[in-house]
Amino acid sequence: MNKNSSNIMALVPKTSNKRETVCIFGTGDFGRALSHKLIQSGYPVVFGSRSPRPSSLIPNDAEVLSHAEAAQKAAIIIIAIQRQHYDFLVSLEETLRGKVLVDISNNLKINQYPESNAKYLAQLVPSARVVKAFNTVSAWALQSGTLDASRQVFVCGDDTEAKQMVMDIVRALGLTPLDQGSLSAAQEIENYPLQLFPMWKLPIFLSLGLTAFFFFYCLVHDLIYPSVHENKDYSFFLAMTIPNRICPMMALVLLALVYLPGVLAAIIQLYRGTKYSRFPDWLDKWMLCRKQLGLVALAFAFLHAIYTLAIPIRYYVRWRIGDQTISQALNNKTIPFDNTKGWLSDSYLALGILGFFLFVLLGITSLPSVSNNVNWREFRFVQSKLGYVTLILCTAHTLVYGGNWFLNPLSYRWYLPDPYMLSLIIPCIVLVVKSVLILPCLDKQLTRIRQGWERNPQYSEQSNYIINKSAL
Repeated sequence: MNKNSSNIMALVPKTSNKRETVCIFGTGDFGRALSHKLIQSGYPVVFGSRSPRPSSLIPNDAEVLSHAEAAQKAAIIIIAIQRQHYDFLVSLEETLRGKVLVDISNNLKINQYPESNAKYLAQLVPSARVVKAFNTVSAWALQSGTLDASRQVFVCGDDTEAKQMVMDIVRALGLTPLDQGSLSAAQEIENYPLQLFPMWKLPIFLSLGLTAFFFFYCLVHDLIYPSVHENKDYSFFLAMTIPNRICPMMALVLLALVYLPGVLAAIIQLYRGTKYSRFPDWLDKWMLCRKQLGLVALAFAFLHAIYTLAIPIRYYVRWRIGDQTISQALNNKTIPFDNTKGWLSDSYLALGILGFFLFVLLGITSLPSVSNNVNWREFRFVQSKLGYVTLILCTAHTLVYGGNWFLNPLSYRWYLPDPYMLSLIIPCIVLVVKSVLILPCLDKQLTRIRQGWERNPQYSEQSNYIINKSAL
């Protein structure tokens, strides 16, 4: 009988699945959204408020008490109020002794205060254990459940146990905690939500600068010159023709700029004979934003494809075709079919279609949902090998389209070459240098360097010494 009783007892859970109570100071938007999520995850929630009255905005399963009463009921207290209202916590120091205070606040601008809000909170209530978390998650994302764009939660704190307790709550809510170390990292975490597309600044400014340059260049070459020398008004080119010239040039140049820093890095490594020496800061920043440069280039390629599809319905194009047809009929003259031009035209279109297809493939594989499902070798094959194939196809597409303009004197207006010629400079440089780097003698040397071989180890040690000294 005892044996059967022990078997029955083994099937009964020893503890319940009820989670510990969580206290929230503040009944604002974020506090209410977080309480809904906590209750859905099985956490009892108690609100601490200066006006402890029932409200229709507060979840029915949550209790509303005064700050002191609510703090006594929970070991973890989420401070969902702004920094300027932290002063009342000083009077609760004895009640908050040993409690975990989770600071979720943000500021209105970067480095608004000398110290982080979490550090300030720790100074006000030194007997509590302060943890920074949840400041990168929006109330709207919590309430709507749309957490794909903000699933990561940065967590930092000086108390390891307190951090672990907060990270357990983060996981229970279906989010991903990222341990950022001690509370000194709170300033950086608080600045993170205030940064406006930090990785997109260089690509966007570079794209705007190049677009402005090509626009004014095309304006001089295609509008002002015919107006001055031929008295022709082509101002309507501003709507379709010039944009459809700028878009492919920008797509090609930006795609080449994606692979140019890799070529420069290889040259630097071959010159130094080691991989253990830092690249210049400008090259580091350039390499970190290559993905964004590629996506901007893909956007220009899409615009070029759309503009190109609209060419047959343009009035100017239909007028030229009709005028040529009537002219041939009046002169009783037929222009014979040129097989060479037919090959060039079809080759130009085929190269453009294949290049655009691979361009789109590069953009798709750069998405996190796709790149997370491929291994490093597959990702590198697509982004590197197929990337260079894409650059070759797009460069060939441009060369076949306007290659004869290099030898046509009419293309040089005011001694200015056609804009398409300028767009080929950087891609051709990248492809030529890359073709030299893949020569067996250089490729083998570069592979050895990237595997750890050094031509002069003393140079690496001296560089590391200088870097470490400057860091101190």
